[in-house]
Amino acid sequence: MHQVVIVGGGFGGLYAAQQLRHAPVKVTLIDRRNFHLFQPLLYQVATGGLSPGDIASPLRAILSRQKNTSVLLGDVIDIEPEANQVRLKDGSTVPYDSLIVATGVSHHYFGNEAWAQQAPGIKTVEDALEVRRRIFLAFEAAEKETDPAKRAALLTFVVVGGGPTGVELAGSIADLAYLTLKEEFRNIDTGETRILLLEGMDRVLPPFPPELSAAAEASLKKAGVIVQTQTLVTKIEGSEVTMRRGDSVETIEAGTILWAAGVRASKMGSVLAEKAGAPLDRVGRVLVESDLSLPDHPNIFVVGDLANFAHQGDKPLPGVAPVAMQEGKYVAKLIKQRLADKPTQSFQYKDGGSLAIIGRNSAVVNLGKIKMSGFPAWLLWVFVHIYYLIEFDNKLVVMTQWGWNYFTRNQGSRLITGRDVEKTQTPAASISSVL
Repeated sequence: MHQVVIVGGGFGGLYAAQQLRHAPVKVTLIDRRNFHLFQPLLYQVATGGLSPGDIASPLRAILSRQKNTSVLLGDVIDIEPEANQVRLKDGSTVPYDSLIVATGVSHHYFGNEAWAQQAPGIKTVEDALEVRRRIFLAFEAAEKETDPAKRAALLTFVVVGGGPTGVELAGSIADLAYLTLKEEFRNIDTGETRILLLEGMDRVLPPFPPELSAAAEASLKKAGVIVQTQTLVTKIEGSEVTMRRGDSVETIEAGTILWAAGVRASKMGSVLAEKAGAPLDRVGRVLVESDLSLPDHPNIFVVGDLANFAHQGDKPLPGVAPVAMQEGKYVAKLIKQRLADKPTQSFQYKDGGSLAIIGRNSAVVNLGKIKMSGFPAWLLWVFVHIYYLIEFDNKLVVMTQWGWNYFTRNQGSRLITGRDVEKTQTPAASISSVL
């Protein structure tokens, strides 16, 4: 039986596996995590609105009824195209006839990797929990701090990057500081929190039409976020952020610095380049053919954020969930067509629109000819995200949690976890002592 190996259980890999459920193939899905994560809602985990389990589903449970599919927990570290097999970290190998690589991307600090310790991003559950820990530790440390300058610094949050993730994160922190936590502290006024959103381009949400970017910026400012466009971060050291805007250079102290400014390809991109001769772009994504295969290996496909698909329009497809979903489905269909000796066509992405939430009752939606902002866009954003959650219990839990949060203005998943929690038991001598 034709062996299909899928590396990565994200949107691209999972949708490919599901599309092959009735195909005359044996599917092996390999992931180093045992769950599928709904990444678009990770920022809500980071700000205490949802728990990790609300947006994650075990891969074995999702695929349990697909008798032609098996799931392996493992880390693929190498590919051997001549032998048609992948090698796992534990030394074992898995053979394939068709290989689908969907390992996604990670944070990109543009050569400043040391910044990762001071300014984490959110790509994994662990990332989100670390960000959540830092956000709520900052408020707790400020509650005990007697020095006004140090307290002000602890209540300063800097989000680097004005794309969808940065906008959603900044807006969510604003809701948290100005609404949820408003009555919970006695020594600080959380209304004095400063939230800075820094974007290097001339507007936030650069992929969106200018009018929606303007609407998003207006909503952010109304929510209390300080938006600074055409601003580049040049240095992050400890709790200090140095930024340049034109000829002006400014350094500020911030209790929490968060990164949402860029991504780079996973290590599988370089593996494919070395072992299969795959061409890469400047951030390590694989330049794929029009059918998402590699130039010299028609049985190896790359889908999702790791793929640079530049065969439609004047720029590559964006690294968003709908693209990965459609690419995964397409490759699965292509494999079935090849096995049946049927003609195939190039991949064509059908753009269903893009959405970004700003905060409570505010979002922007681009549906091509239809563009919305404000409450109607927010309502559509809510239903779209619930619809695309993988399992019914996740849909039910998230819908219930959001409803409760909306009417009570309470975010109940505000747990501070991690090995450094004990540091909050003594007065903070400096910002760095609690980070």
